[in-house]
Amino acid sequence: MVSTVMATSQPKQEGENNDCSLLPLVHDIIKCMDKDSQDVHQELAKLKTRIQEAREQIGAMPGIDMSPSEQQHQLETLREQVSTKNQLLQKYKSLCMFEVPKAS
Repeated sequence: MVSTVMATSQPKQEGENNDCSLLPLVHDIIKCMDKDSQDVHQELAKLKTRIQEAREQIGAMPGIDMSPSEQQHQLETLREQVSTKNQLLQKYKSLCMFEVPKAS
């Protein structure tokens, strides 16, 4: 018997930015420090905001609340389901459902 474990997917929020690269911001901070610019605080605030956004995205990821062993078990269950469904698909493809018996 195949259990019905549904994989949950989070809908993307409008305006969600998946770019979590911090290197360009760090580079801008270093450039401001080299120039003795007063924009360092503004660039640091941008970095802090980007880190907070990344934390929120990580917290919203599906399965983050499960332990690694629970995640592994769910992954195995889902793989079994895919395998079973592929086998059924192959079985139904091999059937000749449109063949009409000839009348004699």
